[in-house]
Amino acid sequence: MPAPRIKICGVNSAQALDAVIAARAEYCGFVFFERSPRHLTLAEAQGLGARAAGHVTRVGLFVDADDATIADAVAASALDVIQLHGEESPERVAQVKAQTGLPVWKAVPIASAADVERAARYAGAADLVLFDAKTPKGTLPGGMGLSFDWSLLAGWKNRAPWGLAGGLSPANVAEAVRLTGAPLVDTSSGVESAPGVKDAEKIAAFCAAARGT
Repeated sequence: MPAPRIKICGVNSAQALDAVIAARAEYCGFVFFERSPRHLTLAEAQGLGARAAGHVTRVGLFVDADDATIADAVAASALDVIQLHGEESPERVAQVKAQTGLPVWKAVPIASAADVERAARYAGAADLVLFDAKTPKGTLPGGMGLSFDWSLLAGWKNRAPWGLAGGLSPANVAEAVRLTGAPLVDTSSGVESAPGVKDAEKIAAFCAAARGT
């Protein structure tokens, strides 16, 4: 089984970005959601986007954002991929893809087999379905270190390209890859020393563990 591609999300400093590049992760995630401790301003995103160019694929994370918010962030940080992490419908996913001309990933919160079935709605619209843990009502939609029962994904059967998020850390990512065969793994809080503060050693350890090295 080939090693999974790796995304480190919530990158919000030059030091964190340099650690992601040094660890050879394929993707870095920039968060454009003001309630998140990892939120970037457009000015911050511009600097990080330029620093990442040519080294790592830039993914912008949005939560039920309007067209202008997405367009401004794409322009500022030269995003390569859009990740929608809210209540966006398959129609909205397709619309964002058409408007930006970029690949669009859709994060889907999972707590039950029915949630996995609902994710199938996005199979035609999204370029990748990212399975994440469902968070408690009224809290952030991700980045909280929560995981879900990975065996629920057994029924997915590659209906569309997919990735695994939710509570992944250097300690459990190898097991997650072994059990699910995830072609992409995504972490944020699992490689932090405090909310929004990335840890270079944890980033390196996560990437090594995910690759089985």
